[in-house]
Amino acid sequence: MEYNHLQEIPIIALRNRLLLLHHISELFCPCIPMFDLEGHLDETGQGPSVGFDALRGILISQGKEVAFRKVVQATMVRDRQHGPVVELNRIQVKRSRSKGGLAGPDGTKSVFGQMCAKMSSFSPDSLLLPHRVWKVKFVGESVDDCGGGYSESIAEMCEELQNGLTPLLIVTPNGRDESGANRDCFLLNPAAKSSLHMNMFRFLGVMLGIAIRTGSPLSLNLAEPVWKQLAGMNLTIADLSEVDKDFIPGLMYIRDNEATSEEFEAMSLPFTVPNASGQDIQLSSKYIHITLDNRTEYVRLAINYRLHEFDEQVAAVREGMARVVPVPLLSLFTGYELETMVCGSPDIPLHLLKSVATYKGIEPSASLIQWFWEVMESFSNTERSLFLRFVWGRTRLPRTIADFRGRDFVIQVLDKYNPPDHFLPESYTCFFLLKLPRYSCKQVLEEKLKYAIHFCKSIDTDDYARIALTGEPTADDSSDDSDNEDADSFASDSTQDYLTGH
Repeated sequence: MEYNHLQEIPIIALRNRLLLLHHISELFCPCIPMFDLEGHLDETGQGPSVGFDALRGILISQGKEVAFRKVVQATMVRDRQHGPVVELNRIQVKRSRSKGGLAGPDGTKSVFGQMCAKMSSFSPDSLLLPHRVWKVKFVGESVDDCGGGYSESIAEMCEELQNGLTPLLIVTPNGRDESGANRDCFLLNPAAKSSLHMNMFRFLGVMLGIAIRTGSPLSLNLAEPVWKQLAGMNLTIADLSEVDKDFIPGLMYIRDNEATSEEFEAMSLPFTVPNASGQDIQLSSKYIHITLDNRTEYVRLAINYRLHEFDEQVAAVREGMARVVPVPLLSLFTGYELETMVCGSPDIPLHLLKSVATYKGIEPSASLIQWFWEVMESFSNTERSLFLRFVWGRTRLPRTIADFRGRDFVIQVLDKYNPPDHFLPESYTCFFLLKLPRYSCKQVLEEKLKYAIHFCKSIDTDDYARIALTGEPTADDSSDDSDNEDADSFASDSTQDYLTGH
């Protein structure tokens, strides 16, 4: 039974304890900005933040988030509609990808890589905008970005991070071995350690911070231990087992094995440990093999390595987050709470989408609208996510109606499509607008909508005429040469200095 320590406590006592926790949160959370959460220590080694970690699981989530949001709102820049205009080339991504591998050197030709390379043109305050931190021009795709292109660029980058186009994320060992929990989750890549990689991790942190500040959730399926470390928590052995179920049992087998010294030597076990990506890491220069005498030290070193193998990458991501949100305040949140702030819920609740829906050219009670919502109900969560990508350029809904910030989901039915059953739905991602022909039956609507969300990804690619079939701009094209930057220019000092805040 979950929470088995509470099963013997009377319900009335549990209710009173919950009321007390709410009261503590109400007293403490408004005062959070008064505390130094940076962890500065005095000469005795103590500091105001000592012991605050213990409050993570005690303070009520809502109270903590309200206090956090007040600080974020106080630093919001509202003097412009969007940040710098950036040009991104999605056509070159497929062309530059090696077989099943990275998009260009270290993923620099991916949309994520291109975007990271352009961060040097961003002023610090442009990351503090409440909505669009940049405006997008997709090369070869006719789109006037009123918000849809921006959302699409973020969705594209999240997809790239998780499909192997960049080197930053790896599937969990459980996922690699097809066993245990968290098989569909990702970890930070401990082998990505170059200055270029660190720069990319900082930009990943910027993306996480933007998601929190703007209330626009990211579709990132990171394993819970990653979120714990990003919130400033230390990993435990239980966290290792969550992503690599065989690791600890394997170590315990070595530690508790009753083999003799000679039998250990005969096994010739190397004094190495596989990291999260499967590479063998030498744990000590003192030993070559595991022996009866050094096996306890081996187990200690192996566990210590795996508990800290992501530290460099986590530090870089938190550096990037600090450019956008007050990272010290994250020490009051659990990993799960931070994940919820960044990603919202992977489930797409239709009642929330319905609550912000408006209709043009048709009544909500019309058969076509009823068919539409019935089809949406029948969709899997993956299909709902594809639908959101099609109509809004996002893959997740905001968490609450307030987070929509006045943006309605508009369904417009037009009679210009004739015969209607021969036409696909149209979407305008900038305006969260879906245009539907007046289909004759539910089956046709479902068929056309499914086709659209699966195969209509590019944004109005009428402009292909000015792009050569290889994806290169034509001679008269004025696109920025920066789209063809190599890895050296990508890791330029100006970009690195900006992301590190130097």
